[in-house]
Amino acid sequence: MMIVHDFNRGPYPARVRIALAELDLQDKVRFVEVNLRTGAHKRPEFLEKNYSGTLPVLELADGTFLAECTAITEYLDHLGGQPRLTGISARERGMIHMMNKRAEIEFLDPISVYFHHATPGLGPDVELYQNPEWGEKMRDKALRAARYFDEVLSTRPHIAGETFSMADITVVAAFIFADIVKLEIPPQLDHLHEWHTRMVARPSVQGWKEMGRATESSKHRT
Repeated sequence: MMIVHDFNRGPYPARVRIALAELDLQDKVRFVEVNLRTGAHKRPEFLEKNYSGTLPVLELADGTFLAECTAITEYLDHLGGQPRLTGISARERGMIHMMNKRAEIEFLDPISVYFHHATPGLGPDVELYQNPEWGEKMRDKALRAARYFDEVLSTRPHIAGETFSMADITVVAAFIFADIVKLEIPPQLDHLHEWHTRMVARPSVQGWKEMGRATESSKHRT
């Protein structure tokens, strides 16, 4: 059985949890919580699993550790044969990876920077350096990205094309993070909000927080 090291309220872990549900792999994993608020992800014992000190991390049965949501999703998507989230044809794969990366660097990651620099973030014990001005600039970048994705969704039903993909999951995660930091996505972005309404109706998105509710608390928690 695989192990997912994550934090069950985090938007980045949500990406892998949604992917697991979409691929019907929930029964193939168990969850170990790593408490972000105590800085457990920056301690030496966790850094041995992931040099970058980020969540989530997928631990395979052979002891391999996979970090980064895109890499984990790629791995999971290829376990069952025909991929469902990362594309089949060369064009599909290229579009999905391009739009997924765009969603990360333009939308989701800037909200993360805003959270860590322009709000209390994870608290003074974890946020050892903050640059509020930089955080506010990243907030503005995220809102520009929201307008961009609204335009994208005026011409197609999903972020990367005609079907649900990893790129949709990443933009869903941006909405999750925006909600956490109380960053309003402009209501006039009709296409983006209509898309989001469809996304939150998916069982995988509705249930990500409940997945692994009997999470095993790791030794990193305290």
